[in-house]
Amino acid sequence: MSGTLGVINGSSALEGVERAEGGSTVASEFFPEVSAPIPFGGLDSTDPLSFKVYQPDRVVLGNRMADHLRIGVCLWHSFNWPGSDMFGVGTFDRPWLRPGIDPMAGARAKLEAAFEFMAKLGVPYYCFHDRDVAPEGRTFAESTANLEAIVAEAEAHSERTGVRLLWGTANLFTHPRYAAGAATNPDPEVFAYAAAQVKTMLEVTKRLGGVNYVLWGGREGYETLLNTDLAREGAQLARFLHLVAEHKHRIGFEGALLIEPKPMEPTKHQYDFDCATVHGFLVRHGLEDEYQVNIEANHATLAGHTFHHEVAYAIANGIFGSIDANRGDYQNGWDTDQFPNSVDELSLALFEILRAGGLKRGGFNFDSKLRRQSMDRLDLFHAHIGGIDTLARALLVAADMVERGTLDAMREARYAGWSGDLGRSILAGELPLEALAGRVAAGEIDPSPVSGRQELFENVVNRHIWAVERR
Repeated sequence: MSGTLGVINGSSALEGVERAEGGSTVASEFFPEVSAPIPFGGLDSTDPLSFKVYQPDRVVLGNRMADHLRIGVCLWHSFNWPGSDMFGVGTFDRPWLRPGIDPMAGARAKLEAAFEFMAKLGVPYYCFHDRDVAPEGRTFAESTANLEAIVAEAEAHSERTGVRLLWGTANLFTHPRYAAGAATNPDPEVFAYAAAQVKTMLEVTKRLGGVNYVLWGGREGYETLLNTDLAREGAQLARFLHLVAEHKHRIGFEGALLIEPKPMEPTKHQYDFDCATVHGFLVRHGLEDEYQVNIEANHATLAGHTFHHEVAYAIANGIFGSIDANRGDYQNGWDTDQFPNSVDELSLALFEILRAGGLKRGGFNFDSKLRRQSMDRLDLFHAHIGGIDTLARALLVAADMVERGTLDAMREARYAGWSGDLGRSILAGELPLEALAGRVAAGEIDPSPVSGRQELFENVVNRHIWAVERR
């Protein structure tokens, strides 16, 4: 992979941004301190710009580590967010976001810096919303033209670096037109506008060779039930999802359509609350064969679940698609989108994924934010390196648990009765309620409580976490 920024008309787009501001010309690299793909240094390395665990070509359970994890970088938090919050302005050094910059020059500089970063980090994938890479114009036609121009450059960057699109999506929540939702908006013209935006972005995703397409209902929900017709909005959302699925087949997009659950924020209540809610909605509207879920760890905890639970539910019900890797803060009740740092938590999710055959078309996209005080450009590398190493270590732990089969054997033993005559007869529908009641009344069935041995299961997991490198 190349480690340099692309050049447009003899100079980098970033230089064009600096000239537009009247500032001095800058180097053609945004991260000149990093000269090559981040190397593997091992656990004893003190170099902060090296991986301690992650080795792309290391074989784990018959596959390369890189192929197991399929890591992606998101462009919105890492390159299209200035580090602002509701109490303060942006703190990050992102020249393309400064006021007064020509929007298209800024978009080109942003894309160059992003691909430089991903090539030097050594990851295979990226993800973006349409408005992350191209500015919104005065009309829909102008917005589309801006996007088409930038997508042409993204194709060239992808060809040069080898970094591919894991998934694309449309931003249907930022613009004021979407304040009351997109598909669920009371105004059908907003529905139509959102449909046009998704059509365009779905086609862009196909053009870029995207593996999946994601729909996140950022404002598909309600602020108050006093002005909300739940049945009407549910029907609108179902119609929208059918339209998207129909267009996917019409254009021959072979990727998966993914819905990303989130319980709240920015709305009071969102219709894609969690995996179970999404699953029920899909089944009710005949969409279960068209959509899967993109599960975000922080969204799972906001819904009152663990990330492990959401992954296990999606796999058990055949809707597992992809992952947004991040975490929340246990003391905050909102979506902090921090970089993952818990091997313990990720090991359990990866255990379920490996048991189910691994990621198929999905991946681990780092939908994660730097903290506002992490203002140095290199902090973006430190954050991703730490998150990727955490994932890699969790993969090793999960693979060890799968390979040794200890947990599976213990689980199977707990349900052993269902493999006997009684269990098989019940599941086969051979024993009506009266027959079961009769056998209980006759004293043939008189069960005794059996320990669930939760603490033993937890100890087994810890043993794998602590001892995996010895193996």
